[in-house]
Amino acid sequence: MSETTNTNKKKKPPLNGRRALPPNNSNDEENEVPEMEAFGLLPRGFNSKDYLHVVDIYMFKDPHEINKQQHHTDKYYSPKLIVRRGQPFQMQIDFNQPYKPETDQFWLEYLIGRYPQQNKGTYIPILVGDELKPGEWGAKIIHKENNSVRLSIMSSATCIVGKFRLYVAVWTPFGILRTQRNSTTDTYILFNPWCQQDAVYLDDEKEREEYVLNDVGVVFHGNINDIKSRSWSYGQFEENILDACLFLMDKAQLELSGRGNPIKICRVASAVINSRDDDGVVAGSWDNTYTYGVAPAAWTGSVDILLEYYSSKQPVRYGQCWVFAGVFNTFLRCLGIPARLITNYSSAHDNNANLRLDFFLDDEGKVDTKLTKDSVWNYHCWNEAWMTRPDLPVGFGGWQVVDGTPQETSDGMYRCGPASVQAIKHGHVCFQFDAPFVYAEVNSDVIYSRRDKNGTQVIEKIDTTHIGQLIVTKEVGGDGMMEITEEYKFQEGSEEERLALETAVMYGVKKQTTQDSVYQPQTDVDMDFQVQKAVLGSDFKVTITFRNKSHNYYTATTYLSGNIVFYTGVAKNEFKKHSFSAKLEPSSSRSFDVAIKSSEYLSDLLDQASFHFFVTARISETGKILAMQKATVLEMPTLRIKTQGEMVANEEMSLTVEFTNPLKQTLENVTLRLEGPGVLTTMKKEFSQIPMNSTLIWEVKCIPKRPGLRKLIASLNCDALRHVYGELNVQIQKP
Repeated sequence: MSETTNTNKKKKPPLNGRRALPPNNSNDEENEVPEMEAFGLLPRGFNSKDYLHVVDIYMFKDPHEINKQQHHTDKYYSPKLIVRRGQPFQMQIDFNQPYKPETDQFWLEYLIGRYPQQNKGTYIPILVGDELKPGEWGAKIIHKENNSVRLSIMSSATCIVGKFRLYVAVWTPFGILRTQRNSTTDTYILFNPWCQQDAVYLDDEKEREEYVLNDVGVVFHGNINDIKSRSWSYGQFEENILDACLFLMDKAQLELSGRGNPIKICRVASAVINSRDDDGVVAGSWDNTYTYGVAPAAWTGSVDILLEYYSSKQPVRYGQCWVFAGVFNTFLRCLGIPARLITNYSSAHDNNANLRLDFFLDDEGKVDTKLTKDSVWNYHCWNEAWMTRPDLPVGFGGWQVVDGTPQETSDGMYRCGPASVQAIKHGHVCFQFDAPFVYAEVNSDVIYSRRDKNGTQVIEKIDTTHIGQLIVTKEVGGDGMMEITEEYKFQEGSEEERLALETAVMYGVKKQTTQDSVYQPQTDVDMDFQVQKAVLGSDFKVTITFRNKSHNYYTATTYLSGNIVFYTGVAKNEFKKHSFSAKLEPSSSRSFDVAIKSSEYLSDLLDQASFHFFVTARISETGKILAMQKATVLEMPTLRIKTQGEMVANEEMSLTVEFTNPLKQTLENVTLRLEGPGVLTTMKKEFSQIPMNSTLIWEVKCIPKRPGLRKLIASLNCDALRHVYGELNVQIQKP
């Protein structure tokens, strides 16, 4: 019998000898708040209507009203009040009778989570006073008329970021009367880069508009010799995205009391953005098979991914580095933390963090794929978030690296950051979190070595400039590229750079010495090679140039190995092998062309159409080896987006997406995607076949919601062709 009665009662949390209350780590759960909190026995005839009580609360929460305008939250597609912390907002309370301060007393209560406590910042009583102190909770009356009072309310500049429930409490001689639970008065409180006391304060208005309020960005990809760009829709203001981002913190089980701290939020978010070890948002896949999911290249923005995760609670398939970074950027900007997406060209993925990438050559001078474990990514994307770092010495605030791509574990989970960019530049890698890993990504040396017959390791070449050659982000206020390499490292070869390296080594970055191996660099012959730019499906050539600086005749036995690679630098297969003997005259240069035919590579091509060429040459007379590697990316065809007629907010407009198949084959099972924040939610269309050289036209009708300059982004995806994009800026007129 007792069992049945127990199950009817509300399940009590299990007892825990360590804490009086269970962890309060869900923004979604609520506690019940009594509407009448009696001080003792109520006298007969007590009627709450005889006392001051609340008839209505008006929150000024429409986009055109004062709160959302002043707090820069008018773009959020949400009917609720959204304000930023440390800045006053207004509300009007209508009572049943005029409010008399000498006899009546009322206050506001903001609650968050299931177990609100005042000392944890999850229960906030706000008394009405005479003045507001900057950056501290408080309220004052700014207008009284008939039965209404208008309040200005200040929130703390360090308060929890999330969704709060509001109650108005009135004191009577017999008890406290409260308003009923009313979800329409829920208030979202976000980070405030406009407020000087906020940890994420950013002092430049143009930068705030870009890094907090811009809902479209640019991802730079390709490789160092052939930089490509594509747009990405962050969509941080779209419907339900704010709730989805708050859910991510619940999913990561971040204690509510820690949610005012951007350092903690970034750290847990970098783990929950990827699905490794916590069923996070995006499942990574780098193996070119994307069954039961969307190919990483097909996504055009973060909104679909976040909404799918929010509704299914299951990892969304599939992502690669720019997808993790795009979703992370949406999360950060949505909560009000300034953020930008970064691309590092020739990024080191160093398996044992020793600041060197080892490429082992066999006797002929070819790379030994069995021994070589490290890889150079053509590019790698991560994010930077802007915040103070009170946990570090002065000077390490500002931009912090955070990375949601699962590469290595940190404190037992796949996450990375926040690591101070300033600390990485100066080699102060002792400061948390994960600075040594990021330092290696931008600073490692590439070392080519081979085992000699007698077992000694001979280093044939050390390349100190290959890694982290270029680090970029989108420029403020435009779609162009801004180089930020100097933020991460001093000029190659400068005194400061040496010093930063010595500092990093002193703080425990492993730098293996080359004492145990012989290194005699080759000085009298230089070798370089160039890969011709080419469009997907065409032939191209690789030109290898030797410069013999000596007075001797030399013969160079040369190998070229062409590999189809993932953008992570991991080879799929070798599609081209070519060797020849080069006769080198004294004090002269000579070039040799190697032709690459489309038939040699098309059948095996991967997503990003990336090739990696290794050229090694052995000088017969001296036995010295020259080695060099370069990546190259093919030019992809593009989609054309066109609009017809007038484009006016809240009126139907039509547009077309066009594509011509450039390949010498029919494309099958083709998916097109189109999206544009404020213009249309993502649309998809499947085409079973596109014959060679034929053009497809997709017509779309939509009703744009917001006037202003907006961007449309389209992608095409099929097994034979990925990373095909198109975009168009459109000016939507006011109705």
